[in-house]
Amino acid sequence: MNTPIKQDFSEIKIPPIDEAACQAVEVRHNQLTKPPGSLGQLESLAVELAGIQGRDRPAVQRKAVIVAAADHGVAADGTSAYPQEVTTQMVLNFLHGGAAINVLSRHADARVVVVDMGVATDLDEHPSLYRRKVAYGTQNMRQGPAMTEAQARQALRAGWEVIETEARQGLDVIAVGEMGIGNTTASAAIVAALTGLSPEAVTGRGTGVDDQGLQRKIAVISEALATNQPNPQHPLDVLSKVGGLEIAGLVGIILGAAASRIAVLIDGFIASTAALLAVAFNPAVKPYLLATHQSVEIGHRVILNELGLKPLFDLGLRLGEGSGAALAFHLLEAAVRILNEMATFAEAGVSGKKT
Repeated sequence: MNTPIKQDFSEIKIPPIDEAACQAVEVRHNQLTKPPGSLGQLESLAVELAGIQGRDRPAVQRKAVIVAAADHGVAADGTSAYPQEVTTQMVLNFLHGGAAINVLSRHADARVVVVDMGVATDLDEHPSLYRRKVAYGTQNMRQGPAMTEAQARQALRAGWEVIETEARQGLDVIAVGEMGIGNTTASAAIVAALTGLSPEAVTGRGTGVDDQGLQRKIAVISEALATNQPNPQHPLDVLSKVGGLEIAGLVGIILGAAASRIAVLIDGFIASTAALLAVAFNPAVKPYLLATHQSVEIGHRVILNELGLKPLFDLGLRLGEGSGAALAFHLLEAAVRILNEMATFAEAGVSGKKT
């Protein structure tokens, strides 16, 4: 896998879905001891995984959650209910195994790695940490571009290199998550820019701001869009002007995973914003995306509709970190085990459907 060098990343070679593997899984499903289609999305998940992995017996044993972290200059405008130093504190919590994503990942037997794309403080070396800091957070997008295009490209490449390294250890599927105070503000600005919708239509409460805080957040996003005028036809322009370094890193991770035939479990609003950008950079990535849950953030529904993705569940989640995506590991494992372990009518000596 070679690191892409062109500005638009559209030249990345992402293999098409393996239709023969999909058909083989569908045939086997119809031979299993159940009425055809009776396991609903568990059946379609196995078909999707087979097409992604290019094999008629897909696997989900080798799992990782990749959490990208960075700070945002726009946090200075009070768009979050929490202070900026929480980004660093939560990254340390991830590395010490004490966050929700750690608990859920242990439950799913998935490893957790954290990527410092732009945390505002220096972090010590740790076996589960990739130090890929592009800058000590972005600039305040309300006043001008969040980052330069060169920084955005650097962050994209860093994400690509992380997934390249992780893939060498062996991966069947990844979940992507994030941490960064202020990143729902950046995500809402990106979604508004790419879709043409108003900030009001895509902006939620994030970490839990009150009504006054929500109106301030919307006003900041509106001002950032007016100041920067991001071009929706050029995703790099949108990313650099109103994005975040961890979002850029996730875009690179998603693109790199698809290039390596690795399924990508998309978490909530911020991770899905990265997925929306990844599709804007290279539409061939879309079949590799699996939407895991419906976040309470209003912009998340907009993204899923734009991408034509159906979430697997809705538990009222709004944490981020990859938490919803980690929960979906269990559904994927169930889908694959049904396919691989369930007996066929012939094997079980059960009569099939009347003809």
